[in-house]
Amino acid sequence: MAPSAKSKTRAVPHEAAASAKADEARHGKEVIQEAFFEHLRFTLGKDKYSATPYDKYLALSFAARNQLISRWIRTQQTYYLQDARRIYYISMEFLMGRSLGNALINLGIAESARSAMYDLGMDLAELRSQELEAGLGNGGLGRLAACFLDSMATLELPAYGYGIRYDYGMFHQKIRDGYQHEHPDNWLRLPNPWEIARPEYTVPIHFKGRVSSRKNAQGVTVFEWVDTETVLACPYDTPIPGYGNETVNTLRLWSAKSSDEFGLHYFNSGDYVEASKDISLSESISKVLYPNDNSMNGKELRLKQQYFMCAATLSDILRRHKKFHKDCSELAEKAAIQLNDTHPAISIPELMRLLVDIEEMSWEHAWDITTRVFAYTNHTLLPEALEKWGVDLLGRLLPRHLQIIYEINYRFLKQVSWKYPGDAERLKRMSLIDESGDRQIRMAYLAVVGSHAVNGVAALHTELLRSQVLKDFNDMTPEKFHNKTNGVTPRRWLYKANPGLSSLITEKIGGGWVKDFGRIRELEKFADDAEFLSRWRDIKRHNKGKLADWIRFTQDIEVDPESMFDVQIKRIHEYKRQALNALHIVHLYNQIKSGNGKGMVPRTFVFGGKAAPGYMTAKLIIKMINSVASVVNADPDSRDLIKVVFLEDYRVSLAEKIFPASDLSEQISTAGTEASGTGNMKFAINGALTIGTLDGANIEIREQVGEENFFLFGMTAEEVRNRKASGYNPALVLAQDPALKAVIDLFRSGYFSPDEPGLFRPFLDGLEHHDEYMLFADFADYAAAQGRVSDLYRDSDAWTRKAVLNLARMGMFSSDRTIEEYRNDVWKTPSIPIARAGEE
Repeated sequence: MAPSAKSKTRAVPHEAAASAKADEARHGKEVIQEAFFEHLRFTLGKDKYSATPYDKYLALSFAARNQLISRWIRTQQTYYLQDARRIYYISMEFLMGRSLGNALINLGIAESARSAMYDLGMDLAELRSQELEAGLGNGGLGRLAACFLDSMATLELPAYGYGIRYDYGMFHQKIRDGYQHEHPDNWLRLPNPWEIARPEYTVPIHFKGRVSSRKNAQGVTVFEWVDTETVLACPYDTPIPGYGNETVNTLRLWSAKSSDEFGLHYFNSGDYVEASKDISLSESISKVLYPNDNSMNGKELRLKQQYFMCAATLSDILRRHKKFHKDCSELAEKAAIQLNDTHPAISIPELMRLLVDIEEMSWEHAWDITTRVFAYTNHTLLPEALEKWGVDLLGRLLPRHLQIIYEINYRFLKQVSWKYPGDAERLKRMSLIDESGDRQIRMAYLAVVGSHAVNGVAALHTELLRSQVLKDFNDMTPEKFHNKTNGVTPRRWLYKANPGLSSLITEKIGGGWVKDFGRIRELEKFADDAEFLSRWRDIKRHNKGKLADWIRFTQDIEVDPESMFDVQIKRIHEYKRQALNALHIVHLYNQIKSGNGKGMVPRTFVFGGKAAPGYMTAKLIIKMINSVASVVNADPDSRDLIKVVFLEDYRVSLAEKIFPASDLSEQISTAGTEASGTGNMKFAINGALTIGTLDGANIEIREQVGEENFFLFGMTAEEVRNRKASGYNPALVLAQDPALKAVIDLFRSGYFSPDEPGLFRPFLDGLEHHDEYMLFADFADYAAAQGRVSDLYRDSDAWTRKAVLNLARMGMFSSDRTIEEYRNDVWKTPSIPIARAGEE
């Protein structure tokens, strides 16, 4: 039938729009290709014949950076012209992951780039894989910081990240004979196209020396920090683009350089080592992420790193502020500084030093500004992670800061004594100085006292801070404490990591969810749509097949994509209880060997994570997992029902492969130990169901997705405390649980370590006599919950429906929501939209 005149008139603008869109895509592709060849030739000095795969990656990265630079400049100009109140996020870790794919997505040119490279005979995914990852973080803390930077730029907030440009990031992990071996992460061995050096903003940083005092003309005692050793902090800037806007913020990382010239006289006399000794010592500050602090030299280097980062950052903040303000009296109105955990707490006495000693403010005025500028996020409940620095070490390295901390403590304890007269024990508990043994500075307490806002990162975590860890401070200033549950960026962890599922979601509810993750709730109406569930399963099967191929290629292990992928990927630590997972695997193995494996749901258990080099128990847990794998993967009775894989060198790019392929998310830490966790969120938004305890953000995830869609087990935090207080006896639990005893007996027999039968005995003895993290106490309930997991997995429709509901109800766990809460409750900073080029 011929179309009517009316339908013809409607078709014209639609066709015109489609044609315009095609022209725009074609133009975008041509722009990328032109920039690609220009950089290949003029920046890299190569042609298509001599270019290596890394050269081609560089050329495409520079082409993408071209489009970032003009936005970056306009962003900074706008902030200056509007004299914006800026947010400064200080963190020892930024685990950014690869930048090219993220930049292309946030610029909105990912498809143009893919098409442009395809036309040139290149695969975009292969080019992206060439990028070296900057492992400038240990795990969740650094990855959270990266998500937050993405969200701040997407929400158009005038924000800067500050950290350290470590020459060597988190080590590369190799597994040999089941053991972890650490290798240097030399991520700067090849050019990094995403950073720009800013030597003009180099800052001198001082250490050691002494403090002198004198009276000024007004008769006031002033202090000078003199005879110091000096190191230079040189900044390197990385652009952080927002999604779907023109904002490009800045991550500034500091690199340590020696202030001394090369010792030519030593060199000429043949003393080649002495000639560069001072340079090596100075530059060691930014050499390695988290040097081992088991020695005094290691502790000193850790403290140097923290002060180096904080002093350089604060100097930079004041320099920027004084471009438009004659002094620092309005600093609190123009700057909001967020301390990401306790590491940057030395910023508080450093800002006091700058304001009092350099800017010549009164103590009272400086303290008022300082406490209005700083806010503190606590990320841990573990006592050993609440940093303390020895008074002797801090006084030797930072003598003026020790004086300032003493003064802060003196004035603070006066306030405590006014509020709680005669309470000497409270004064002792709240003092910034721990005098119970060798005198130490309680850095978390310093962060609380010097900040106007203190937050935990999940509801339970914040409640435990208020009621236990920082109870005295909460009692005194309850208005300071609030919760900010963590989130993750859906751009990287769903849109980029899982393109198949992202396309299905966008087809059904539109693309608005990428920037407004609350709209993901619209998926709920498809939870009973058979066609939708079938396509969802096809995508999951495809993702599992890709991961299985990768495991075969890298590990030489065959895994069945039709099996349940049961995954625990996170830093290796006793409280995260990878060992509980391993005990359960052996329990299943025992069932198989005793003839009870018929009908068992086949599972592929996937582990990944790094243990701190000096944490021997965590390293033994890695060996335990790999020892179990070597037996069950080879046993003809079990290998078709259980496979165990430990993926070495867990990192962001590997996580992007694992989350989309996962069926079951293991979030099994002892209740009351995990601050929040964000892996739990990344699993859930990729369609995995969770087995977990009421710990960290698990509690809020369960509340959101529905308790019927969450496999709960284990004691609550209160039950853990009560059981320990009443005299927990793990040996008795073991004796009363035949299944658990059979598992432990098999380990003790040397079955999994025949060449070294006593290998795991120290760890097992620790469980039987202490069991600090309650593995034995939670084992039976964990095994029962795993039984419920298997029951549900047999019903693919029911499992998929719950997976859809999990994703659909995860809207609150976007880092955009978290940052909105910080902005509204803590930073009080408005968004500043950046105009498009030509529209200023």
